[in-house]
Amino acid sequence: MDFIEISAKTVDDAVTNGLIQLGTTSDKVEYEVIEKGSAGFFGIGSKPAKIKIWKKSTIEDYVNDFLQDVFHAMDMKVEVSITKSEDGKTIDVQLKGEDMGVLIGKRGQTLDSLQYLTNLAVGKQVNEYVKVKIDTEDYRKRRRETLENLARNIAYKVKRTKHPVSLEPMNPFERRVIHSALQNDRYVSTHSEGEEPYRHVVVTLKRNREDAGSRSYKKQEN
Repeated sequence: MDFIEISAKTVDDAVTNGLIQLGTTSDKVEYEVIEKGSAGFFGIGSKPAKIKIWKKSTIEDYVNDFLQDVFHAMDMKVEVSITKSEDGKTIDVQLKGEDMGVLIGKRGQTLDSLQYLTNLAVGKQVNEYVKVKIDTEDYRKRRRETLENLARNIAYKVKRTKHPVSLEPMNPFERRVIHSALQNDRYVSTHSEGEEPYRHVVVTLKRNREDAGSRSYKKQEN
């Protein structure tokens, strides 16, 4: 917490001077009265009021400070860009720097862990619900497109062979992408099995669509 000390004739005057120096408004600061001050007797023995005043920390400040501490510990220089949604419930964080692959990790596991820890840290600082989403180099969009393509390919295989296919273990976000990609498919259905961190999606042929699916794919292959 960075603060400044201000002395003035009264506490109100000290607060006003503090707002001017900080270049902000009263709703964005907090202050502590060190000395209330006194007018004395006909001005004799008067004492000025003294306060400590500082800007309130925002959710964005907490996110930035936490991430910068993490990157400092990792000896990495990372530019952090933070955007808050209009409803205030989502914080989008974009990371830029060299060798962002280190922060992404295998299949985004490091990035997911960083996002999880950031949400925990912010949750301890604020009393309102907020979701922090972290991305770099458009990884999450690229990963979603990859999973959607995978889902379509697996669905084709299930329709052709009539056998269910179990995918590799995925995190909740990735499983939701698979479910969403195939939710309107007339021939296959999806469900999740197993316990974390080995929970995975299974794609199966809908029973009442087995014959129709077989005929459809025979026509496509001919």
